[in-house]
Amino acid sequence: MDLHQLYVFTKVVEHKSFSKAADAIFLSQSTVSSHIHALEKMLNVSLFDRVGRESILTPHGERLYHWAQKLLLLKDQALLDLSEGMNELQGSIRIAASSVPGQFLIPHMIKAFREEYPAVTFYINETSSKIVAEKVLSGTVDMGILGGKYENEKLEYIPLLKERLVLITANDIDLPSPVGIQGLLKYPFVMRSSDSGTNDILESLLKKNQIPKEELNIVAYTDSGQSLVQFVNQGIGISIVSEIAANEYFRNGMIKVYEVKDFTDERYFYLVYNKKKTLPLVSKLFINKADDSLLTALDN
Repeated sequence: MDLHQLYVFTKVVEHKSFSKAADAIFLSQSTVSSHIHALEKMLNVSLFDRVGRESILTPHGERLYHWAQKLLLLKDQALLDLSEGMNELQGSIRIAASSVPGQFLIPHMIKAFREEYPAVTFYINETSSKIVAEKVLSGTVDMGILGGKYENEKLEYIPLLKERLVLITANDIDLPSPVGIQGLLKYPFVMRSSDSGTNDILESLLKKNQIPKEELNIVAYTDSGQSLVQFVNQGIGISIVSEIAANEYFRNGMIKVYEVKDFTDERYFYLVYNKKKTLPLVSKLFINKADDSLLTALDN
């Protein structure tokens, strides 16, 4: 039994589509179909029922998927054992990330990983936390890094780093620190998009203080953390952002940073992956090393 055929088979199972599986593993749809037909011919069973646009596993397909996962895991364990002390491991890793991890965490993590495995290529997609979770669930990326949890039995979360949120203003604004929650209502406010993890925490703060969101003088919404800081820098409004991002821009003299009174909520940035998705060896290695890689890189 060909292990590559089994790998292709698992991708069709996970994507429920020959065409989506083909896109995910950079093969033509006809090649994917050929691999599946070859498996069916060799085993003399049907592995999929075509229902509408989806390819649904038959009972024989379900049993094969169970064994395919075990065989592919065994192969990866063998490769990992053989790769100890070697840096020739190659492959690609696809990551979806929300804005703060995409800008301030992932570059450190990739740098640390590539010091050990320089032949690995990364594809990064920066989007909102909610869409990061959706991409991980759909299997279009190997993993995600985000600032909030979206519960689903298929998702496994690994906490990477704890942080808090802070208030940022233009340099010509002087406020007493810490700033009271009512002080936020006196200024125009720039808001992250509704799918942002930062936005979720801010709305919780307002709710805890019995302040309707409508009382904020919101002048702009943006999906981009970089654009948000530019809005604040230009005096368009104030905002609540990640302390990690705020400190970076503060050091560059672009903004002022303040604590918000009684705003003690902290959040984690998580690495998330789909437990039901068959991950390449390089992606598994990145996940296993992510926590240590980030801490080592930030310490330096």
